[in-house]
Amino acid sequence: MGELPLDINIQEPRWDQSTFLGRARHFFTVTDPRNLLLSGAQLEASRNIVQNYRAGVIMPGLTEDQLWRAKYVYDSAFHPDTGEKVVLIGRMSAQVPMNMTITGCMLIFYRQTPTVVFWQWLNQSFNAVVNYSNRSGDAPITVGQLGTAYVSATTGAVATALGLKSLTKHLPPLVGRFVPFAAVAAANCINIPLMRQRELQVGIPVTNEQGQRLGYSVAAAKQGIFQVVISRICMAIPAMAIPPVIMDTLEKKDFLKRRPWLGAPLQMGLVGFCLVFATPLCCALFPQRR
Repeated sequence: MGELPLDINIQEPRWDQSTFLGRARHFFTVTDPRNLLLSGAQLEASRNIVQNYRAGVIMPGLTEDQLWRAKYVYDSAFHPDTGEKVVLIGRMSAQVPMNMTITGCMLIFYRQTPTVVFWQWLNQSFNAVVNYSNRSGDAPITVGQLGTAYVSATTGAVATALGLKSLTKHLPPLVGRFVPFAAVAAANCINIPLMRQRELQVGIPVTNEQGQRLGYSVAAAKQGIFQVVISRICMAIPAMAIPPVIMDTLEKKDFLKRRPWLGAPLQMGLVGFCLVFATPLCCALFPQRR
């Protein structure tokens, strides 16, 4: 077997990003929760492989599959612009387990006002960590922007949740189970545009097919932010719409009536199962470049 060539473009994803399947394979790899279990030594080894390859140095015996594996491990833990190690819960690989826990608790504890406020607040706090950890190098997030988006999204989510909770008191119980989803959708509509307000003001970089920067476009920024909002809401639909329907049916059965303690872990498991597929597939809905 010959030595690995130096012309493999590890700056881009491994799979064709012009197709939904290629984007889905990319995001299934990026959001793989197993990357959270990697040790510091494994992360550093992957970083060394990637940085050495970019510098023209190839580790003896390195295969193309090993190179791509190292690239995705590196991308899962280090910021692409700053090279800093991202805090654990801010990594893309933490999206499924963190959202499973928070979303599951929002769906379980939706009846009492204090728990509604707490879990909506915690969800927006987690979103703020993710947004800051994955901030763009072209349009960095200032502390002021982060604070404004955080307070506005939290206020919007809590106000939506409490408002709808009061309106659904006299409606069938199933309707009340969808209140957390409405609150999350409202918060996304507030949070994302505020977090990326600089892009709405000055635009995002526009490049040609060779990757040369041609300028900035506000129209492209508006389209991109709209697509992010849609994908985030779609990402929440399976995990926040399917489990409530299933649980509403199961809780009427004798099996759960006799074992009510099974309700919470069962609902958490359903949320996690939905998120394993919804997170990468909804990230792949729209191409990141056109």
